[in-house]
Amino acid sequence: MIGIAALAAGAALAVEYAADGADRWWAPAAGREFPAELRYANDAGTLTTLNTAAPVVTAGNAFFQPLGSNGRACITCHQPSDAMSLSVATIRRRWADTGGRDPLFAMVDGANCPNLPPEAAASHSLLLERGLFRIARPWPPRAADGSVIKPEFAIEVVRDPTGCNLDRQYGLRSSEPMVSVFRRPRPATNVKYLTAVGFVFEPKNGLPLPRDPESGERTSGNLMADSRARTLKAQALDALRTHLELHGNPTPAQLRQIIDFESSLYTAQSHDRWGGSLAALGAAGGPATLRDARAGDLQGTAAPIWKEFLPWQQLPAAAPGENLEQRAFRASVARGAELFTQRMFLIDDSAGITNMGFGNPVRNPCAFCHNMQRTGMDTAPGQVDLGTTNLPHANPSPELPLFKLTCDARHEHPHYGRVVYTQDPGLALTTGRCVDIGKITMQSMRGLAARAPYFSNGSARTLREIIDFYDRRYHMALTEQEKQDLTNLMSVL
Repeated sequence: MIGIAALAAGAALAVEYAADGADRWWAPAAGREFPAELRYANDAGTLTTLNTAAPVVTAGNAFFQPLGSNGRACITCHQPSDAMSLSVATIRRRWADTGGRDPLFAMVDGANCPNLPPEAAASHSLLLERGLFRIARPWPPRAADGSVIKPEFAIEVVRDPTGCNLDRQYGLRSSEPMVSVFRRPRPATNVKYLTAVGFVFEPKNGLPLPRDPESGERTSGNLMADSRARTLKAQALDALRTHLELHGNPTPAQLRQIIDFESSLYTAQSHDRWGGSLAALGAAGGPATLRDARAGDLQGTAAPIWKEFLPWQQLPAAAPGENLEQRAFRASVARGAELFTQRMFLIDDSAGITNMGFGNPVRNPCAFCHNMQRTGMDTAPGQVDLGTTNLPHANPSPELPLFKLTCDARHEHPHYGRVVYTQDPGLALTTGRCVDIGKITMQSMRGLAARAPYFSNGSARTLREIIDFYDRRYHMALTEQEKQDLTNLMSVL
């Protein structure tokens, strides 16, 4: 691909960037125009973002302006080339290009702890190596109205490699006790799917979904890893006050600009380096399907998830001179889509699934939890403990903190008992409940190829490592071909 190709005169209809183009980074307050279509090369092919509000003049737009005190804007951590998230490759390139002086590396959360030397790469190792930002949660937990929640467990720090959780200014011993966990930024795109309400009640506890006090509408709970903010407005305020260090409040117009912009975006892989166009031969991959479809639909036998790739199950007879490698890849993707919906395995000891009356273990496929059409999110909403942060299932991560949570006698965990060791308590830092320890909200699976690493704690460096984790965690006994088919599926989403 060429470096930059404007495909229309006047208001740009589409702009395309190469994998190593200098203009891939969108800096705050740069004044660039956000066109109707942006395409970025990556290792798997091409990522495309459609902007239904195009063109957007970013000068003065709150999503692109450094509203806080540290020079960051929303765009800093939600880059178009990285599916409106942020990859480790981009983070490292930014460190090299700026000598670590970009606002991305602000000490408040771009460092392992704010008390470390700002100029040292080692002070930012979790961001540079795993793409993790520090998330400081108050202890004990606070409700949305600021009131204190009495937790069902006590928390102890077992391992503190960053020094932050035991620090007298930033940790549990401070005058305002905080728990520091480290998480990946979630994509700020395909928002209508993030906010879609699949049920009016929470199937995991039988209670009605909370309502937004301003609009009166039910809220999905799928916006953030620990569900601490349930509306786009609450999420924007949380980000502005923490990640951008905004003192005071944004104006209503600024909040509206942020919400309107991210709500206008649809992002997905559109072309694969082996498979070619993801909308070829009857398939319907790419962001246009996300833009045009209804959000929140539950997959079923008549409408299997990733059905947009099932036409590749029965490709026409090979034509003379046809690219057989491309043909083989497309067939692999179709097999992966079928595996995702039909390959059954035993799911055990996973709170949010196996403590809900389904049984423990329960026999189901991937699509049982990743059940929202076109995104692979959970329509439920999807706070589930898959073992990505809780021992003994979590990947060994000595660079991350380790906590010992001791539940009180009346509220022991349904699978782990009274004592749970975790790298990140997840939803429990919001609710204070033992059953929620290690639950992490599922996120959209679109644009995965552009935003490695994966899981909330960055513990899977590649798409293949995601498959390997699930195979090991749930004893799926996948064959090498099945692993490759599932990996190929995820690379085209």
